[in-house]
Amino acid sequence: MSASLSARLAAFLEMHHVMSLATVGAAGPHAASLFYACDGPALVWVSEEGARHSRDLAANPAVAVTVAPDTADFAAVRGVQMHGRAVRVSDPDEAARLRGLLAARYPFLQRLDALPERLRAAVARVAVYRFDPDEAVLIDNAKGFGHKETLVLRRDE
Repeated sequence: MSASLSARLAAFLEMHHVMSLATVGAAGPHAASLFYACDGPALVWVSEEGARHSRDLAANPAVAVTVAPDTADFAAVRGVQMHGRAVRVSDPDEAARLRGLLAARYPFLQRLDALPERLRAAVARVAVYRFDPDEAVLIDNAKGFGHKETLVLRRDE
């Protein structure tokens, strides 16, 4: 079942585009909505290093992530809840590879040359981040209210 659950998790994440990243820092808990791309079970995004969630990650890489479509029908609630670690990618080659995943997923990133210089410069300044989940919980109320399936991706050692 774990291979099937892993495939369903991957399909769900590929189908959606915005994650909610929850961090904790000196100012307390914080959540941010971010575009992401998948790198296996990991999620990647770009953010300014000065953004509150980026500052929080620098101090505490433990995070939670959710992805869910919007619905007003409780029976249609589906989503994923994950927790793990997120870090800024410091290796330039790895950051370039992950930027490539983002550009492949979001065509507007392939047209950066058409943006005004000010916007191109802003995009060039953002850092690349990677979230590696320890556990993912796939939720599907169509299978029963509160139906959850848990996939353990990494165990604490």
